[in-house]
Amino acid sequence: MTTIIVLVVLAAIALYAVSLYNNLVKYRQMAGEGWSGIDVQLKRRADLIPNLLEAVKGYMGHEKEVLEEVTRLRTQSVAAGNAPPAERATIESALSGALGRLMAVAESYPDLKASENFREFQQALSETENEISMSRRYYNGAARNLNVAVESFPSVLIANQFGFARAEFFEIEDAADRAVPKVSFQ
Repeated sequence: MTTIIVLVVLAAIALYAVSLYNNLVKYRQMAGEGWSGIDVQLKRRADLIPNLLEAVKGYMGHEKEVLEEVTRLRTQSVAAGNAPPAERATIESALSGALGRLMAVAESYPDLKASENFREFQQALSETENEISMSRRYYNGAARNLNVAVESFPSVLIANQFGFARAEFFEIEDAADRAVPKVSFQ
């Protein structure tokens, strides 16, 4: 009888350990899915930028520094595709700031603001910024769940045994960069 009780207890512990492991896998997958969502939206934004720049170049020829900065930061953003979240957030934050400055400068050009192409790109960029924000919230929530599971007892025992690691949050360092760039063509 004692042997059966010991076997039942060991089986229950094994099932609990399997459950903890499966939860860790689920949280890691959710964090990966969240990061993929951010990556898709950042790629979409990077793809919109050249078209937006083409739409404004003719109007803003003497605003060369702003255009060059956006181009340079877009190139860095595309090149940082597999960078860790903290590094990627820094680059994307700088790009968001540069886009905000571009839109602010564009306000000085009534003909540009009236351009249908510019309005369409501005609207698409605004929608993409909102999607990036939603993707970042999802990813950070998934990263939080993974981190809690990786650090909590008893799942920390399973996490350490199978090499589960904390996920980095996708955070914007500078509070001024936290604001979504104002993209208004009115």
